[in-house]
Amino acid sequence: MRKLYFLFVLQWIVTLACAQNIVVKSHDTHIRYSGRIAMTDEAAELSWSASSIKVNFKGTFIKTTLRDEHGYDYWNVILDGKVISVLQPDSIQKQYTLATGLSEGSHTIELFKRSEWAMGKTWFYGFELDKNASILLPPAQQKRKMEIFGNSITCGYANEDTTGQDRGTAPYENAYLSYASITARHFDAELHSTSRSGIGITVSWAPLIMPEMYDRLDATDAESKWDFSKYTPDLVVINLFQNDSWIVKLPDNDQFKARFGTKPPTDEQLTKAYKDFVKTIRNKYPKAQIICALGSMDAVKEGAPWPGYIKKAVEQIGDKKIFIHIFPYKNTPGHPSKKEQQAMADDLIAFIDQNIKW
Repeated sequence: MRKLYFLFVLQWIVTLACAQNIVVKSHDTHIRYSGRIAMTDEAAELSWSASSIKVNFKGTFIKTTLRDEHGYDYWNVILDGKVISVLQPDSIQKQYTLATGLSEGSHTIELFKRSEWAMGKTWFYGFELDKNASILLPPAQQKRKMEIFGNSITCGYANEDTTGQDRGTAPYENAYLSYASITARHFDAELHSTSRSGIGITVSWAPLIMPEMYDRLDATDAESKWDFSKYTPDLVVINLFQNDSWIVKLPDNDQFKARFGTKPPTDEQLTKAYKDFVKTIRNKYPKAQIICALGSMDAVKEGAPWPGYIKKAVEQIGDKKIFIHIFPYKNTPGHPSKKEQQAMADDLIAFIDQNIKW
């Protein structure tokens, strides 16, 4: 009996101590989200690649409570602008220590979703700080806004697989080191990455194509629609057609049959499909500057027709705020490595510096 009483008192003391800590719930206005975030009563649902959660605080430690859909997702933990660890949340709701033993003064913690929505979504319930901590004003709004509609290249698929196996599972995919994120950080721009591996404009490796996915809030739910008035990018980049370039040559592929039947699309049909998608994006963002990009995989190798379809589509639209940028062909197997993603970012940054005013 005395032992049970002792355990009860100990548990009460621990509970009391925890209760004195500062809890910052997911709806707290001090938290700055980036990306298309679906909010529920208890948590923020994050599905899209490159989504992030950020807060400013003073305190000696910071913890978070998360639950992942499958336990496959990976998150970068970024303290004061530096990646300090990688977190893989469990499919059971748990609390995780993000940083401890912190120095006096203000700090910023950011959770950055490295993996794409095909690997699942993550529920964020909030942060916990020590009882003497304080929550500071939310991180400042970035001066610029970007949105990128892309495929596996934009997701950072296999960019951390150094073995040459081009593995696309979560441990080897890091959207933080994709050309899109690198470019956004260079320009201090908030980024929305509306991207998925294998996706195309006319056909994909899976049933979903970009014209059917671009307007989702919860990437996993066709009925969940994004409110485009909540985020208006200054610059949009579209980097699609790589997957189309493969599947249109595979008449036995299930998605080829579903989209085209027995005959591949004509050049005119491909051009029109691209033009229609760009016009859809223009209708959502009438004032944005748009870069129609392609690369850096084999859809841009010498003699490939895909850059020509893009050029023709843009010419037909006749919009002076729509630009074309074709990345140099990387001419190596598999998806872009970290080094090749950096090269793409450098190339895109130079193009933006030369052509975009924002």
